[in-house]
Amino acid sequence: MYPTIKTYVDGLTKEFNSIPENRKEILDKISQYIAKKQAMNSSINLVYICTHNSRRSHFGQIWAHVAATYYGIKNVNTYSGGTEATAFNINAINSLIRVGFHIKTINNEQNTTYHVFHDDDEAPSICFSKTYDDAKNPQKEFAAIMTCSDAEENCPFIPGVELRIGTTYDDPKAYDNTELQDAKYDERCKQIALETLYVFSKL
Repeated sequence: MYPTIKTYVDGLTKEFNSIPENRKEILDKISQYIAKKQAMNSSINLVYICTHNSRRSHFGQIWAHVAATYYGIKNVNTYSGGTEATAFNINAINSLIRVGFHIKTINNEQNTTYHVFHDDDEAPSICFSKTYDDAKNPQKEFAAIMTCSDAEENCPFIPGVELRIGTTYDDPKAYDNTELQDAKYDERCKQIALETLYVFSKL
């Protein structure tokens, strides 16, 4: 793991007591799902879902990959999707770069594909905006982790899901083009990182 990310993660693992108990109750259900899949020696497929698959859902996908690496949890596959496809937002990308991720642009299309690296010895997170039922996402035997209330409300049914759970987060988009933009993206990135690391710390 890149040293800057390792240092960032090490620091977050000392902040689990800052997570409210009602949030931990929700997060523990994800831990229990992963543990059950581990016991069955099955692949663990986690799909983070938000309306546009542009910010919070990508944070979830990427940090779950990092958390699995950090805690040595095998057979974890992380994905993201939305109720509609737009693009991976540049402000979210820049927030990840500030943490220490290495991000490679794979194409120059409007909906660009990026490879997000946290470790030279690990496969990158492959990130582009897509709907949750995109062919590149699992179609069955997965957990759907809803990172925004709009997606939670607009996805009344997700085929093939084994666990559906809402871990909604405030949208940093509200601060685009303001003085608080970078700080709010970094705040949301950190919150999702902290809670995702907590999930994996319970295994």
